Amino acid sequence: MRRSIRALALTAALALTLAACGGEEAVEDPTDDTTDDTTEEAAADDDADDDVDTADLELVAADTLTVCSEVPYEPFEFEDPDAPSGYSGFDIDMMQEIADRNGLELVVVNTGFEGLTSGAEMAAGTCDVAASAITITEERAANVDFTEPYCSAIQSLLVPVGSDITTIDDLVEGVTVGVQSGTTGADYAEENVPGAEIRAYEGGGELFTALEAGQVDAILQDEPVNANRADQDDNVEVVETYDTGEDYGFALQQGRDDALLALLNDTLDELRADGFYDELFDTYFGEA
Repeated sequence: MRRSIRALALTAALALTLAACGGEEAVEDPTDDTTDDTTEEAAADDDADDDVDTADLELVAADTLTVCSEVPYEPFEFEDPDAPSGYSGFDIDMMQEIADRNGLELVVVNTGFEGLTSGAEMAAGTCDVAASAITITEERAANVDFTEPYCSAIQSLLVPVGSDITTIDDLVEGVTVGVQSGTTGADYAEENVPGAEIRAYEGGGELFTALEAGQVDAILQDEPVNANRADQDDNVEVVETYDTGEDYGFALQQGRDDALLALLNDTLDELRADGFYDELFDTYFGEA
């Protein structure tokens, strides 16, 4: 049951992502030979003019893409001693590919989440970009610049197997629900859970520890993260999901003078066009 909920949610999420970020592409007719060499050369010249020279980027460290992320938040980011940066996950692997394609080294800095959504970490020069399953919201967009959306998500409710809690309506007085502070999951709980006590934790990993210890009765947060936990732990399950229409974006310091935002968006387009995005998505969210 956990798998089917997860698959349906993430299939819908991928469809939303492609619709939001891709758009229709023109399909060239293979029988149409009206395109001459001059046109092709002009198009190639235009593409070359659009390329971003990484030497002109104002990076925290030369020839290095420094990424801030709040870890762990599986399957988006987690420690991995075998990975070049020491971290892996859907976000991190995408950042690694973006760095590789642009001749940059990837360095990941583990930070608190609220410093990413406020833009404080980027403004302080801790990193060039934040990659941490950050939902694009108007409030956050007032503090940071976002790339195009790269993934969509919904909210969900995780409980111990056998719990009397089967729906959000069961979060009543006497029940404690855990959320991560500063997240859209916390916002959703504040708006939709008037009865239960809402207990906020600084890090995503602390939520699962609190559930295991009986400090909270349920966790309300992003469905991919709860579903990933349920796949790893037979003692918990996702009992309900909520379509909140959220899109994730990578965040940068607002108003950067260089072309890093353009480089990230251009490379994201490449990842979608050549199939890398689909392969990575299947790796972390596809059927086993």
